[in-house]
Amino acid sequence: MFCNEYGLLWPKPTGNTDLGRFLSKININNIEIQILKRGRSNDLMSAAGQRFKKLIAQAVPNGLIPKATGKAVYVYIVNANPDVTDFSLDLDESYGLRVSPESNERINATIFGNTFFGVRHGLETLSQLIVYDEFRNHLLRIKMARDVTIDDNPVYPYRGFLLDTARNYFSVDSIKTTIEAMAAVKLNTFHWHITDSQSFPFVSGRRPQLTTYGAYSPAKVYSPQAVREVVRFGRERGVRVLPEFDAPAHVGEGWQRSGLTVCFKAEPWASYCVEPPCGQLNPTKEELYDYLEDIYRDMAEVFDTDVFHMGGDEVSERCWNSSQQIRDFMIKNRWGLDRAAYLKLWNYFQTQAQDRAYKAFGKRLPLILWTSTLTDFSHVEKFLDKEDYIIQVWTTGVDPQIKGLLEKGYRLIMSNYDALYLDCGYGAWVGSGNNWCSPYIGWQKVYDNSPKQIAQEYSDKILGGEAALWSEQADSATLDARAWPRAAALAERLWAEPDTPWGHAEARMLHVRERLVKMGIKAESIEPEWCYQNEGYCYA
Repeated sequence: MFCNEYGLLWPKPTGNTDLGRFLSKININNIEIQILKRGRSNDLMSAAGQRFKKLIAQAVPNGLIPKATGKAVYVYIVNANPDVTDFSLDLDESYGLRVSPESNERINATIFGNTFFGVRHGLETLSQLIVYDEFRNHLLRIKMARDVTIDDNPVYPYRGFLLDTARNYFSVDSIKTTIEAMAAVKLNTFHWHITDSQSFPFVSGRRPQLTTYGAYSPAKVYSPQAVREVVRFGRERGVRVLPEFDAPAHVGEGWQRSGLTVCFKAEPWASYCVEPPCGQLNPTKEELYDYLEDIYRDMAEVFDTDVFHMGGDEVSERCWNSSQQIRDFMIKNRWGLDRAAYLKLWNYFQTQAQDRAYKAFGKRLPLILWTSTLTDFSHVEKFLDKEDYIIQVWTTGVDPQIKGLLEKGYRLIMSNYDALYLDCGYGAWVGSGNNWCSPYIGWQKVYDNSPKQIAQEYSDKILGGEAALWSEQADSATLDARAWPRAAALAERLWAEPDTPWGHAEARMLHVRERLVKMGIKAESIEPEWCYQNEGYCYA
C-alpha cells in the first residue's frame, strides 16, 4: 500500500497524492454513504454507492467471512453539480478524496467532485485503498489506508475500448462484464461496433428486416430493451456507450432485399473488399438516405449518446465501379471515373448521411470517422469540416497522416493498430500464417504508446485513445483474456500520461490484474519476472 507514491492505485492520480503511512482495521459491514447535495444524479449515485460496497466485499477471499469488528467508515459525497447526468467531450471528471480518522471507532472519507462522473471515480479510488489482510495469522480483517489526500483529473477526455459484435456475436452479459472492468480502471467510452458486412444484430424498429435477414439467429440480436440496459449500466459506471454504424462500406447481411447495396458477396472477394463478404451502400439511391435516417433514429432513441461514430473505413472504389448505375451517375454529374471522382461520390454520401444523422439525433452532435482516403490530410478540408468531425486513427503511430491532420486542426482519437489492436498476433482469418497486424501486442507496448509523444506540439488536439478488439476470431468466451489486463495499461496511459516507462508500473499492474480477477474477469496472466531481479519494490 505504501511502497511507492501511488501504492496500489490504478490508474495513478495526476494531482497531489499522499497515501499517509497508516492502516486501520475496518468493519466492511458498517460502511455508510451520505450524499450531501441531491439532484438528478441521485439514482446514479445510489447505484454507484451500491457498487462500491460490492467492490469492498470482493476484497474478501471466497468462502471467508470477515469479523464484524473494526472501525465504521462514513463516506460523504459532495457533488457541486448533482443535476449533470450527461456525457460530453468537455465533461469534468475531476475529484478530490480525503480520508482521516474521526475517532477510535470511525473513519471519515469525503469525496469532492463537480459532476457525478468525477465523484464516481473518487469512489473507485477509495475502493482501491481497502485491502484484505492475508498476513496476520489469517485473521479475517480488512484494512484501509487513512490520512489520505488525493486530487485527480484525467489528461484525456476520451478513453475508450472498442468491441466488434458483428463478426461474432457477444452476449449482453459479456458486454456488461467488459464495462464493469472498464469502470474499475476509469476508461469512459465503450465503442460498440454493432453492425458490419457479416451480420446486422441491432434491432431497428423502423427497419426490422435488417435484423430478420442479417442476424446470425433470432437469439443473436440486440433488442432496444437490451441496448437501453447496457447504456444505463454504463452510465452508472461512468462509461458512455458509443454506437457505430459503419457505412458506406462494411454492409451486406441484412440488406439483401433492399436493393441498396452493390458488390455484396462479390467474387473473387479480394478484388472488391479486404475481407468477405463484400458489400457497400449505393450512394445514388435516394431511398438509401431514408433507410439511414430510420436506423439513426432507432439508435438515437436507445443509445442517448453525445457523439456518434459513422465508420467510413475501407471504402472500395472497385466495388462502386462494378455498378453500371453508379458509373452512369458519376458521368452524368461530370465527375469522371478516376479516384478523385470516387472521393466526390463518397463525399456526396457522407454529406447526406451527416444531415440525416443530425436530424435523427435532434442535435449537431460530434461525428467520428476512421482514417481513410477521404480523410487524407492533402484534401480532407474539402470534404470534412474540422468543427464537425473527429478522426479516429487506426494506421501506425508514425503515419504522416497524423501530423498532417493535426496541423490542419482536426481532433484525433488514437487507435494505431501497431499498439492498440488487441486481435493482433493470432492465426490469419483469411490466408495462412499469422494475421495481418501480427505480432501479438503485450501490455507493455500498450502502456508505452503515448499520444502526447506521437502528437508532439499538437497534443492538445488529441482527445484520447482507444483499444480495439475486432472479432473475426474472438467471442464471449475469449473476450476477457484478449482485453485484460492490456486495456488497463491503456487506461493509465490515457488517464495520467505517465512520463516513466512500463517497468515502473509493473507492481501495480500485477495488482490491478488480481483485482480484475476478483471481479470475475478472466484476465490474461502476467509473468512477474522483474521481481526476481530488481530491488526496491515491495512486491519483490
